[in-house]
Amino acid sequence: MIGLIDCNNFYVSCERVFNPSLHGKPVVVLSNNDGCIISRSDEAKAIGIPMGASVHEVRQLLEKYKVIMHSSNYALYGDMSNRVTATLQELVPELEVYSIDEMFLDFSGFNEMQLMALARQVVRKVHKNTGISVSLGIAKTKALAKMANRMAKKMPTGEKVFVIENQEKAIEILRNFPVENIWGIGRQHAAFLKKHNVLTGLDFILANKGWVQASMSVVGLRLWRELNGLPSTLLDPDTSPKEHLHVEVLR
Repeated sequence: MIGLIDCNNFYVSCERVFNPSLHGKPVVVLSNNDGCIISRSDEAKAIGIPMGASVHEVRQLLEKYKVIMHSSNYALYGDMSNRVTATLQELVPELEVYSIDEMFLDFSGFNEMQLMALARQVVRKVHKNTGISVSLGIAKTKALAKMANRMAKKMPTGEKVFVIENQEKAIEILRNFPVENIWGIGRQHAAFLKKHNVLTGLDFILANKGWVQASMSVVGLRLWRELNGLPSTLLDPDTSPKEHLHVEVLR
């Protein structure tokens, strides 16, 4: 089994670790030139501030709700990412840093009861050691783990852990999962698939294997296999978080 851990509202969460007075208030972090919003607290999301919006576009909302704005501090975020990674390395046998706030974890060799116990321990320990809250999705493949993580984030209370134990459960989720929201399907491929009446994740995994490969190349075929519960990529433990620190991404 593979886990995907995602630091919730990462840049805002980092700012809150060092300034607890920000908790419970609408907070956003801005891009390098302070032009766009690249991270939002849950409170900022609740008042309708969209990800990636320019400050100019949402100025009225920001002023109306007294939203606190922070310039980005990538040195801080990189350091906090390293702390999260160091904590995870104490708990799991192997991990792959996917981005500054996402890591794939090796959960192989555990039964269902052990898996849930370890998953909860991981979530608690990261928060205890770093102050960062995380969501954890677990499944047989990276693509399904990414989907499980989306489900974990939607959990209203408690530890945000979600496990896709088998392909039957995966199919239940894929049945109502918009194809454009699947990890690895970009805008152009989503438009192409919709044009061919492939609207959900279930439609995609039921599509003909040869058609997928012909239409979306080997990358699409790899994703099709992963969503069908067939691992095609293993963890890459040599991935360094330093590769991601200077790449501005929306968080």
